[in-house]
Amino acid sequence: MAATVPAAENDFFKSKVLGHPAGLFVLFFTEMWERFSFYGMRVLLINFLTMAIVGVDNPGWGWSAENAGALFGTYAGLLYLTPIAGGIIADKITGYRWAVVIGAAIMTLGHASMALETEFSLYFGLALLVIGTGFFKPNITSIISEMYDGKPDKKDGAYTIFYMGVNAGAFFGMMLCGYLAERVGWSWGFGLAGIFMFLGTLQFWLAKPLFGNIGGVPDKAKLAEEKAKEEASGVKDHSHNPFTLLDKILVVATSVIGLLYLINDPVSRIANLNLLPAVMPFDFQGEPFSGPLGLALIGLGLFLVLVISRISRYAKVVRDRMIAVIIFAFFTVFFWMSFEQGATSLIIFARDSVDRVLVGAGATVFNVFNTLLTVVPLMIITWVLYLLWKQTHKRVLGSNVVLVICFGIIWAIVIWMLVREFQGDATEITVSWFSILNSFFIIVFASFFSKWWESKYNPSAAWKYSFGLILLGIGFGLLAFGSSGVAEGAKVSMIWLILAYLFHTLGELCLSPLGLSYVSKLVPARMIAFMFGMWYLAIAIGNKLAGSFGGMIDEITQQYSLSTFFLIFTVVPISAGVLVAVLNPLLKKLMHGVK
Repeated sequence: MAATVPAAENDFFKSKVLGHPAGLFVLFFTEMWERFSFYGMRVLLINFLTMAIVGVDNPGWGWSAENAGALFGTYAGLLYLTPIAGGIIADKITGYRWAVVIGAAIMTLGHASMALETEFSLYFGLALLVIGTGFFKPNITSIISEMYDGKPDKKDGAYTIFYMGVNAGAFFGMMLCGYLAERVGWSWGFGLAGIFMFLGTLQFWLAKPLFGNIGGVPDKAKLAEEKAKEEASGVKDHSHNPFTLLDKILVVATSVIGLLYLINDPVSRIANLNLLPAVMPFDFQGEPFSGPLGLALIGLGLFLVLVISRISRYAKVVRDRMIAVIIFAFFTVFFWMSFEQGATSLIIFARDSVDRVLVGAGATVFNVFNTLLTVVPLMIITWVLYLLWKQTHKRVLGSNVVLVICFGIIWAIVIWMLVREFQGDATEITVSWFSILNSFFIIVFASFFSKWWESKYNPSAAWKYSFGLILLGIGFGLLAFGSSGVAEGAKVSMIWLILAYLFHTLGELCLSPLGLSYVSKLVPARMIAFMFGMWYLAIAIGNKLAGSFGGMIDEITQQYSLSTFFLIFTVVPISAGVLVAVLNPLLKKLMHGVK
């Protein structure tokens, strides 16, 4: 069999844009349009579901916040579980590129379905988005990893550029889909998300010649050859620890229980249809440990048995490092439970309780700022498109033409939006506008944090987690303070929400990028897939809790106050942040020198 040429040695690196292969920027724009679609839809969902049916210009479905939060939490939780299966399918069968195309095509259908605004089309669309994300999410980053094989010095820069595409897509998706949905109609927002998902898929498909064999269908002969070489070398990072029959039974049982609970929660609330028994046969005298919650706790207990039994079979150093990962995963749940309020309760808060109307000079200042905020990043990304066109239009003209069409549509919508907002003496800021602040602050502060982590003042993992959780809690503390003493029906100044998003983003930059990095550093190669799955499970649990607790905003506000609701998300992350700081010496010991 002919030797395979590593990605670093083929002609992939001959056509460069900003010092990187042109193919990286194809992935940049593919991810950008996917994030545009994903975040554009995400910022609309809770607002659309909970908007009043009557008495408003743009009626929604009038759902309770509790029901909307239950549906969103299940959707968001499943988004972090299906990539586990999608990554395995790509590794074994389809290859990364085909997996990305399959996932993007399924998501396109999902967005199109949601634009129909019927109850069935909403559920069907969300299901398609969950399945499509499973194929798309893990595999587009795997293509980058493969293309930089043998070029580790270039990989960090490549991922930095790639994640700028992530944030650019989220920024423009939330801004433009949100604007169209709120100003024109919900179908326009959902529909725009679908259009760009389709165009992003098309431009990636037409750029195939740039990638060669990278991300192609797995070569089974080559995989067998590499496995034989590994076994012949006798080099192993730890003793082999195969899954026992009991392990496999526990994996299946916990997966089924978890999936049933996730689906049953919104189905039982919205459709009054229980997939699980309302009372377990071994009832613990009723609430709260009977029924679906009791079954979920049983599933969690079985999962802990699985994890503990597997970890206990490793040598001490390996076992200690994996325990450290589990501790970090535990605190990750509390972070995402609070952070993802940005997609649930903070949407409702921004719509119903924030003073979003500006008049006179205030309106003019905002419109000027919003114009710069929108146009400057769009000009920069359009310039990147121009550089890509110069390098690749002869080889992949069709892909470039699709990108030009995409940017033509974006520029047209942006100009129309800005001109429309400058007309009149008053401006009402859209609910979705506040959500773009997260992406904006990431772009502003990411380089500062990157340089901090590379300096001699780089804190330990536990301290980074502590900073992230405490900063997140401070953001909610500002909201609690800003909304305290506000009379019922009165509006809160938008400055408190803007400051909250600033602190939430600073917390995210401290904590979010660390997770998968530490899993890869601390976990043995043969256990990586299992522990990545467990890490995504922690994020999924955090997202589900975010939806459930976020849906309680109306209930807690009525019984106590809006300030009390935000105090919950102040106390919990700050307490977790203090606790993880206290655990710093133990975590350092468990990590055995891994930085």
